Amino acid sequence: MATHLKQVLAQKQKLSPTQVLQAKLLQLNAINLEQAILDELELNPLLEQVETDTSEDVNSEDESLLDALDLTEKEVYEDDFSYNKQEEKEYGPLAESHSFLEDVIAQLDDTGLSELEVEIAEEIIWNVNDRGYLDTELILIADRFGKKDEDIEDILKVVQRLEPKGLGSRNIQECLLVQLEDDEASLAWKIVHYLFEDFMHKRYEKIQTKTKCSHEALQEAIELISQLNPRPGEGLQDRYQVVIPDLIVREENDGWRITTNDGGIPEVRVNQEYAGALDQKSITAETKKFMKEKLDSAHWFVDAVNQRRRTMLNVMKTIIEKQTEFFKGNIEHLQPMVLQDIADIIKMDISTISRSTRGKFVDTPYGVFELKHFFSDAVSLDDGRVVSNYIIKIALEKIILAEDKKSPLNDDELGTRLAEVGYKMARRTVAKYRDQLGYPVARLRKEF
Repeated sequence: MATHLKQVLAQKQKLSPTQVLQAKLLQLNAINLEQAILDELELNPLLEQVETDTSEDVNSEDESLLDALDLTEKEVYEDDFSYNKQEEKEYGPLAESHSFLEDVIAQLDDTGLSELEVEIAEEIIWNVNDRGYLDTELILIADRFGKKDEDIEDILKVVQRLEPKGLGSRNIQECLLVQLEDDEASLAWKIVHYLFEDFMHKRYEKIQTKTKCSHEALQEAIELISQLNPRPGEGLQDRYQVVIPDLIVREENDGWRITTNDGGIPEVRVNQEYAGALDQKSITAETKKFMKEKLDSAHWFVDAVNQRRRTMLNVMKTIIEKQTEFFKGNIEHLQPMVLQDIADIIKMDISTISRSTRGKFVDTPYGVFELKHFFSDAVSLDDGRVVSNYIIKIALEKIILAEDKKSPLNDDELGTRLAEVGYKMARRTVAKYRDQLGYPVARLRKEF
């Protein structure tokens, strides 16, 4: 049997160590960034903390970063990486804290995944939405690592089996099946796997006919399914009880001043004294190799910290430009805007925008908001208008809060009321928005 050799030329995208480090630092909020810097200072002798004794050094750094952002005088957007002691007093010291997603990522240490597989798993975890579902196509994550989506399916399955189970699922059916997989012989598993549409539409008689189960067995299965967690990402919001904003936005002259809230966060730089020792002939080759590795690591770390600041400022600047009505004081008015819109404008990957907005907060004259707050999907109304679903949700919530609790409105009636205020849409869309707002169906909102 003849063996044929064939050469294949292919391009593969691989993240450099700098890009990996930038991604890791970008996903940290202000609270955890300080600890990451302190840990790196302890591990790397080629890195040192900058003592900011003079304002001259700070101002020169600000000017260079301003140049990098290419901000015009007319816009009056500014960045400020110096720390204002008055702000430190207002927000308090930055204490060590772990976010929900960081706790999930910590579980990867016990999974036996390789270093590359852990990087891919982290990428998946950082791309889940507030309900805990994967917020992007798996193929897009795979492509960043030069792989196909089927190549990382097994890694996705590992993520979905971390606690809370079901995190990273692509739909509610997959989420429930992950939680039921320990008993695939159960009626509950069979219903979710084979008869999910019937279950979702409460066609219980059809389920009973198809499965030939008793009424009691069906009732027991439905009760078991109802006890599962359809929103494994709820912990994303539960952990943010104390908020320290990462950015501060204040109106100044004819524009806005954007300031990074870097209070208590050490400024770092490469230790030139140790770096200069590399040229000494007296040091051994092994020592020189060690110091060279640490020098490269120090440069990467300093660059990553500065890149994080630039990215955060660029994202916030673009948000202000896109959400002009909000920043004029009309805080209930948001333009439809998705992560891809920002990514296209500042020419960055959508996962970078996701990292820079998730769990990051901005202090505005109108309150403190998570950067994710400014993003919402577009909704096309029957009259041809395109509005943000955020605006519709506000209108819907007002209707629900004002309803007669002795006779609450069902989804059809809620749709009629929304149409009366100019937002006509299908009943299923109304039901979806009601659910996203956290309000149950009418019979469960009834009060006696």
